[in-house]
Amino acid sequence: MEPAEPTARGGCATLDAALDPDSAAWLRSLGGSPTESDAAQIRLHALLLRIARSEVQRRSGRLKISGPELDDIAHQAANDALMAIIAKIGQFRGDSRFTTWAYKFVMFEVSTKIGRHFWRNPAAPIDAEHWEQLPNRLALDPAQEAEWQELVAALRRLIDTVLTNRQRRIFVSIVLNEVPVDALAAELGSNRNAIYKALFDARRKLRAALVANGYLDNNTSRRA
Repeated sequence: MEPAEPTARGGCATLDAALDPDSAAWLRSLGGSPTESDAAQIRLHALLLRIARSEVQRRSGRLKISGPELDDIAHQAANDALMAIIAKIGQFRGDSRFTTWAYKFVMFEVSTKIGRHFWRNPAAPIDAEHWEQLPNRLALDPAQEAEWQELVAALRRLIDTVLTNRQRRIFVSIVLNEVPVDALAAELGSNRNAIYKALFDARRKLRAALVANGYLDNNTSRRA
């Protein structure tokens, strides 16, 4: 029996039959003649750029950037995402729509570019622990100043004694210094999900310690 005819993504024609029509069309165009492939890449780049622009705009508030600089980050993300997609298109197996698969590439590039931008223009040193801002960030009632000053002092001690070094770094960076998650992930060589998981674990440890030491009751802890 002769082998099945190779497809544009390096698979087999029988596999293409299982793809949704839109995904199959993208693969045929990208793997077609030079003229057809170039046209498909232009269309794909436009799609990636729209996604990148929307995402960098959504995350721009804490970076204090706008205008041409913001658009340049979006263009860089779209360009690099397109290159990665073309290089790895043979890995696409149709588990999701092609555009959904491509979306992950541009989101990754946006996170990477934003993270790098932050460390080129940091708003504050990562070790500058702005403890005076903590009550506002924990939504503590200003009318109970004496109580929350005692709570913050206890929390500061617990951060040093209860958390691991990594959890402390992440908690201090995000909660105290307001470092963007993408920037911290880039600095630590990690990713958003891992950072959020470590932050969640750190908050849970601190709440439990505050309850155990009588600074919070169980009801307050559940609402925190």
